[in-house]
Amino acid sequence: MFTTRPTLQGTFGMVSSTHWLASQSAMAVLEDGGNAYDAAVAAAFVLHVVEPHLNGPAGEVPILLAPAGGEVRVLCGQGVAPAGATIAHYSGLGLDLVPGTGPLAAAVPGAFDAWMLLLRDHGTKPLADVLKYAIGYAEDGHAPVEGVGATVDSVRALFETEWTSSARVYLPDGRPPRPGELFRNPALAATWRRLLGEVSGAGDREAEIDAAREVWRSGFIAEALVRQAGRPTMDTSGERHTGTLTAADLAGWTATYEAPATYDWRGWTLCKAGPWSQGPVLLQQLALLPPELPRHGSAEYVHLLVEGCKLAMADREAWYGDAAEVPLDDLLSEPYNTARRALVGDKASYELRPGGPGGREPRMSGHARVAAAGEPGFDALAVPGAGEPTVARATAEPEVAADGGTRGDTCHLDVVDRWGNMVAATPSGGWLQSNPVVPELGFPLGTRLQMAWLEEGLPNSLTPGRRPRTTLTPSIALRDGVPVMAFGTPGGDQQDQWQTHFFLSVALRPRVRGGLDLQGAIDAPNWHTDSFPSSFYPRGMRPGSLTVESRTDEAVVEELRRRGHDVTVAEAWSEGRLCAVARNPATGVLSAGANPRGMQGYAVGR
Repeated sequence: MFTTRPTLQGTFGMVSSTHWLASQSAMAVLEDGGNAYDAAVAAAFVLHVVEPHLNGPAGEVPILLAPAGGEVRVLCGQGVAPAGATIAHYSGLGLDLVPGTGPLAAAVPGAFDAWMLLLRDHGTKPLADVLKYAIGYAEDGHAPVEGVGATVDSVRALFETEWTSSARVYLPDGRPPRPGELFRNPALAATWRRLLGEVSGAGDREAEIDAAREVWRSGFIAEALVRQAGRPTMDTSGERHTGTLTAADLAGWTATYEAPATYDWRGWTLCKAGPWSQGPVLLQQLALLPPELPRHGSAEYVHLLVEGCKLAMADREAWYGDAAEVPLDDLLSEPYNTARRALVGDKASYELRPGGPGGREPRMSGHARVAAAGEPGFDALAVPGAGEPTVARATAEPEVAADGGTRGDTCHLDVVDRWGNMVAATPSGGWLQSNPVVPELGFPLGTRLQMAWLEEGLPNSLTPGRRPRTTLTPSIALRDGVPVMAFGTPGGDQQDQWQTHFFLSVALRPRVRGGLDLQGAIDAPNWHTDSFPSSFYPRGMRPGSLTVESRTDEAVVEELRRRGHDVTVAEAWSEGRLCAVARNPATGVLSAGANPRGMQGYAVGR
């Protein structure tokens, strides 16, 4: 099969990420004797610099790690709702949804502490050694990808009139960053240099990292974040609001470890973050598959996966969240999914059909019920890209893709080292277009609270001290109980759709050079549906929708339309930004692949 590039193979180390500078920085750490976790942290902080429209230090990150010879663990870098983020507070402001931008949407920042814990507990390098790459690119400059300038240009009026601290960073000389010209963020570099200066001499490597965590939680960084949350800021409601984040919120939260959610399928075990993420959606999609599958890539195959996705996503809306007990065992059980599978007919469904695991009664938010019913007056986001995050505008109108393509909204990175340590992480949030830059720090707050509902009694109701349900969902796959592959993608609600298709392509198709055909699976034509409420403001949906790449066989497209799918044919390379690394435990051979879509993802290794 033709691929855009080879599946890399080697024995020393492999990295795949959504930006070549992050991949190469991680590889430099491996070459310097670091392990996969040192390399991942270095790459993550580089991604904050080179993909600031896709992630930032005050955003969030779920991390899956598989230490050589150890158990797969989830490191949760998703912060909780602040103590003052109550439904009553937002309702009292006249809001029925959490705004998609501005400080009202800010959860307690989670990414920084998660990366620090990973480095402290599993890495080997001092903090200065892994931060030096990000500091260099922020201080000395890097040539930005086109997406940075295009994103800044889309919010230029807002930056110039309202978010002037962002204009100072992202409109140097009055214009957006341009490819081929050096772009710098000296405020961000100064933040990390000051941090290193304050923790120097705190003790050994672990003590310095813990001191850095304290600076973030209660030192100069915390003080600047709280000041920013208290500044009245124009958001998607069209009004200026202050946030709810306080010093006590920052001081009282830390990243945590937990067991992954898992599902066994044909000798594979898939590991995901729990139902505070959308990770179990991938597991449910596998559980819904029949024993015999249609030919890979056929119209019947695509139809089966799309309809199964709709059922799993409906269950996500009814059952997933951190504000209530989630009946995950029932949701993944064989009897439940056998009954659910019977709902898949020959025609596309336009309904939102959550199930009742264990005889429970599903409860959907009022907004989701309106979205599913398509009632008059509801903005159903009748364009592709509905599952992508909100971009701030000078008015209250959010930007969505209008050309059939999808916007990147997140990053991803995977690393495997020569010792067999493996990590998959999906950093996101803290986007330059979602909150003003904190002038003292060089980066903005996040907006993940927009995913929680302002309605009591739901699994994903906005609740102080609870995580908003996130779309971020990295993956680690085991074969016969041994970790063999780490993978993931940006893409909002599409993440576990694209990852399901990728995984099945790896599992069902021929191997390459004795190993997994990672690149072939990444390059294969992909698709997604928006036939469920979006996780992002203003939370619309497109019942029956199906967006496919134009490389999809025309006969397949026509058969899908005959089956009732509302098919949009998008650009040839527009669906997914997958990354993947793998290790053959029998031979020690490592492999990697990276997505050509977006023209910035790269795998490196030897």
